[in-house]
Amino acid sequence: MAEKNPHQFDHFLSEAGSVLGPKGLTSNYEDMEPWLTDWRGRYSGSALAMASPASTAEVAALVRVCTKHGIAIVPQGGNSGMSGGATPDEGGKSIILSLRRMNAIRALNEEERSVTCDAGVILQTLHETAEAKRLRFPLTLGGKGSATIGGLISTNAGGTQVLRHGTMRAQVAGLEAVLPDGQIFNSLTPLKKDNRGFDLKQLLIGSEGTLGIVTAATLRLLPEIGGRAVMWAGLSSILDARKLLLHFQDQANEQLEGFEVIPQHSLQAVLNHQPEQKAPLAEMHPWNALIELAAPKDKADALPDLAETILGSALELGLIEDATIAASETQAEQMWHLRDSISSAERAIGPAMQHDISVPVDKMADFVAAALPAVQERFADTKAVAFGHLGDGNVHFHVIAPPNAVPGQWEKAEGKKISSFVHDLVTEWGGSISAEHGIGQMKLAELERLGDPVSISLMQTIKNALDPQCLFNPGKLVPLARSGTNP
Repeated sequence: MAEKNPHQFDHFLSEAGSVLGPKGLTSNYEDMEPWLTDWRGRYSGSALAMASPASTAEVAALVRVCTKHGIAIVPQGGNSGMSGGATPDEGGKSIILSLRRMNAIRALNEEERSVTCDAGVILQTLHETAEAKRLRFPLTLGGKGSATIGGLISTNAGGTQVLRHGTMRAQVAGLEAVLPDGQIFNSLTPLKKDNRGFDLKQLLIGSEGTLGIVTAATLRLLPEIGGRAVMWAGLSSILDARKLLLHFQDQANEQLEGFEVIPQHSLQAVLNHQPEQKAPLAEMHPWNALIELAAPKDKADALPDLAETILGSALELGLIEDATIAASETQAEQMWHLRDSISSAERAIGPAMQHDISVPVDKMADFVAAALPAVQERFADTKAVAFGHLGDGNVHFHVIAPPNAVPGQWEKAEGKKISSFVHDLVTEWGGSISAEHGIGQMKLAELERLGDPVSISLMQTIKNALDPQCLFNPGKLVPLARSGTNP
C-alpha cells in the first residue's frame, strides 16, 4: 500500500475529532505517553492519537472513520495486560482506543443476579457494586484496581477463583461489541437457551480486540459469601500439593474456592521485598499451599470446623508438614497479599523470563517437578520457580536470571532460548503456552512455531473475513493475518 502523507492524517484527525469531541481525542504526546508502554515496561510504541469515546455509538462512528482512512486501532482497557496486547507498534500510524471513559454500570438485576456494564468499568468497582447489593462477581486477580471488564473479556482472564467458577468466559452472559465494519453486535440479553446458530459472543471473548471491540457485557453474579476459611499449609513437595488438592476436593466438595501453590523461593522474595510482612508458619517449607473454602450464610458457621478437620486428616496422612487457619479477615487478607505480591517481589530481584503455561490438571505437579530442574540444568545459574493455580492446571513458570545479569541484555541474549525451551517442554506435555494472559505480541512467534496448523489457519480465515484491512489490533494474537491493504 502506498505510504500515507501527512495531509491524509490531518483529514483523519479532523473527522475523528468531529465524532469524539474535544474530550475524546488527543494527539498530544504528554497525554498519550503513559499509555504507549505496557505496565511491565517490555513494549513501547507510538501512536497517531489516543481516542477516548464516551459511548458505544461513538466507538462505532470512530471505527467507520478509521476504516475509511485505513487507520489501525489498538484497543486498551486498564493497560495491565501481560503480553503486550494493548501496546501499539513503533510506526506511529495507529490510534490507541481507550475505553476508560465508558465506565457506567448500566443495570443490576438482583433477582436474576446479573449486571450489565460498560467495558471501562474497573473490576474492583464491579466488586464493590455487587457487594452493595449483597452479591458478588466471582473473578478476581491482583490487578483488580486497574483491570477493566472489557480487557478481562478480551483476554479471557483467569485469576484465583477459576477452580470453582471458571474463567471470564464462564461469567459472560451477554456481550456488546463494535465490529471492524462499524456495525454494533448486540447480544446483551442473557438467554439460558439460544440455538440460533454460532455463539458469536464466545468468538469475541479472548480475541484480544482483533475481531471486535468489546463495549459492554452482561455478567453473572452470585450470592454474597456468608463466610470463608483461609488456610496456609507447608509441604515438602509439589507432588504432595497435588495430593492435598485432591484431598480437599474430596472432603470440601463445592466449598473449595481457591488452591494456590507457592514455593519457598517466592515466599522469601516477598518477605525480603516487604519486610513488614510475616510468614504464616513458624518455619519455612519447600512448598506452600494457600487454600480458601467459602460458603453461603446457612453453611458458613461450619467452615472453621471443616477446615480444621481436613487439615488434621491431611497431617495424619503425611500430606502436609504444618498448617494454620486465618483467625480473622485481616489474617486472611494478609495471606492472600503474600500470594498477590510474588510478581512485584520477583521484579525487584532482577531480570526474569515469565511464562504463563498450562498442562492437563492431573499432570501439572509432575510437570513442575520435572521442568524446574531441567531448566536449571540447561541454563546455568538461573533459578526456575513455579507458582499459582495448581487446581486449574496453570502455573506461572518464571526463570530468574543469574545475579550478575544485565537487565535488557540478558533477556535478549538468553531469554528467547529459555522461553523456547520452556514452551517446548509444555508442548511435549500436551499443554498451552498461554493459560490466562493471552498471546498479544509477546507470544505471537511462539504460537506460530508451536500451534496447531489447522487452528491457526481457522483463526486467520476468521480474522481476514471480519477484518479484511487488518485494522483491529494488528500484529497481535493471530499469526500472519494478511491483507493487501494493511497499513
